[in-house]
Amino acid sequence: MTFTPREVFLTNGVGWHKEELASFEEALRDAKIARLNLVHVSSIFPPHCTLLPRDKGLKKLRDGQITFCVLARNSTNEYRRLIACSIGLAIPADRNQYGYLSEHHCFGKTDQQAGDYAEDLAASMLATTLGIEFDADAAWDKKKAIWKISTQIVKTTNITQSAIGEKGLWCTTVAAAVFLP
Repeated sequence: MTFTPREVFLTNGVGWHKEELASFEEALRDAKIARLNLVHVSSIFPPHCTLLPRDKGLKKLRDGQITFCVLARNSTNEYRRLIACSIGLAIPADRNQYGYLSEHHCFGKTDQQAGDYAEDLAASMLATTLGIEFDADAAWDKKKAIWKISTQIVKTTNITQSAIGEKGLWCTTVAAAVFLP
């Protein structure tokens, strides 16, 4: 039996609690995926897969369903510590080819910085499989321009969640790409 997802949606959330595991649960609730049994997979965006809005994707899932996802997660119990996690996505122009998802978690970076990094990472992985030449050390904007000119990468995007730790609580952020059968 083969299982190749045909649809995916992106989601994110944040949670706070005195216990780390409970803060993770709160983050999953905020992301609207706590009701699912999540199975973590690696970072391939399947050929012919369609990116859906979160609300549309959530309607296709049932409570308790085993669901495959690429998940980024970060936690802290340090007061005023900035945390972030992000999922980057790069989709090839040729929909017969696979694309890439990347997961990234970091400290001290804003939504914009973490999101750009994750998006850049996914696009870099895709570019290497497509034979697009680029300078890995170049700035994100310069690389993005090269990929757009090449016409081989049709879309890059990300979903990111950041938060700042609060006194006496665990803070957890999640970002996920959730696959649908």
